[in-house]
Amino acid sequence: MWKCFLVTAALLVQFTTVSHAQTREEKVKQDRAHVESTGYWIYNDLEQGFQAAKESNKPLLVVLRCIPCEECVKLDEQLMEQDQNLKPLMDQFVRVRLISTNGLDLSLFQYDYDQSFAVFMLNPDRTIYGRFGTRSHRTMWTEDVSITGLRKAIAGALELHQNYATTKASLKGKQGTKPLVTSPEKFPLLAGKYNSRINEKQNIVKSCIHCHQIGDAQRDYYLRDHRPLPDQILFSYPHPKILGLILDPQEKATVQEVTDDSIAARAGFKPGDQIISLEGQPLLSIADVQWVLQHAKETDQLAARVNRAGQELDLTVSLPKDWRRKDDLSWRVSSWPLRRMVLGGAVLEEATREERKQIGLTMAAPDMTLRIKHLGQYGAHAAAKKAGFRKGDLILSYNGRKDLKRETDLLAYGVNELKPGESVPVTVLRDGKRLGLFLPRQD
Repeated sequence: MWKCFLVTAALLVQFTTVSHAQTREEKVKQDRAHVESTGYWIYNDLEQGFQAAKESNKPLLVVLRCIPCEECVKLDEQLMEQDQNLKPLMDQFVRVRLISTNGLDLSLFQYDYDQSFAVFMLNPDRTIYGRFGTRSHRTMWTEDVSITGLRKAIAGALELHQNYATTKASLKGKQGTKPLVTSPEKFPLLAGKYNSRINEKQNIVKSCIHCHQIGDAQRDYYLRDHRPLPDQILFSYPHPKILGLILDPQEKATVQEVTDDSIAARAGFKPGDQIISLEGQPLLSIADVQWVLQHAKETDQLAARVNRAGQELDLTVSLPKDWRRKDDLSWRVSSWPLRRMVLGGAVLEEATREERKQIGLTMAAPDMTLRIKHLGQYGAHAAAKKAGFRKGDLILSYNGRKDLKRETDLLAYGVNELKPGESVPVTVLRDGKRLGLFLPRQD
């Protein structure tokens, strides 16, 4: 998957075979044994890392990595260490390896919590140079990140560190805002179930707070009091492609493509533009672009500086109303609790062109045609099945709405506009016949 990895196929096959044979608990223990045997990383001790960085005046490289996640094997520290171009750069950092978010300082480590791999580059005084790590699909990482892109991000962080006296002011906007709670285990959803550190003696995996659980806890923070989810929580860390801005995964923030008639096109971006800064913040990766977008509001105007063929230009990105809602929720781990609440455990996909044609709809028509791709079988995730829905049903309307064309649109509408306990009328097409069913809006 990672086109630029300098890793033999045999190594990947060997690693994958071993990982499939192991339990999650064994994977974590093996990872720790590897880290401690090499001595290259400080293992799961952030404060030790900051202390070492202060004493050496080196920048800090913090990698957050969910061990059991198979997709993370594509960008694992063991493979990073073997890249002959990347390792000499990493050698110039104090390196910290975090395998859980228990006790994580949420005022500092703010990122897209649906990731299972994230990198922070920091000054010893905790100023953030940049973030790395993103994706817009559950498995298709190559469209967003690469080992070459990581190398260029790390090199950029080293440059910022070397010129810290003059760059510090531009980094102010990269710092985290006040979080809902100070650390994950203090969220109401997680309190009493987890401690500030994982249990390294037994039940390591069960005692670990995964990144996506922070996202779940953030949503629960609002929903438990029946408050609507802010778009900044529901549509977190918007991907630049919703602006029509396709960035090159091999670079820090270089425009690869601009979608016609898009926000990016109207702002004046051109393929090949190197985005030097956004809102005054130097960019080291696509994740830095997402950080700026995360904190942008509706109808904001974002200042961008680009290098175009050696000439620096200033552009303005004008964000229209509801721009954030163009993003996709369906790939996210966090979509599963939403599916339980809104769809009774069903998973939806857009109908094909042929299916729409058969019922007299064109692809350009606003009418919704969402096929039930999967039905949950157990507990609250079996609510749709128990309500009479079947795999293959085409949903034509939901609570009278026919304009919710994507699963994302339906989830966003259902979670914020309907209350738990409501019985929602749904029209489906099954074997050429329209049926009226009811779907419960669950907690």
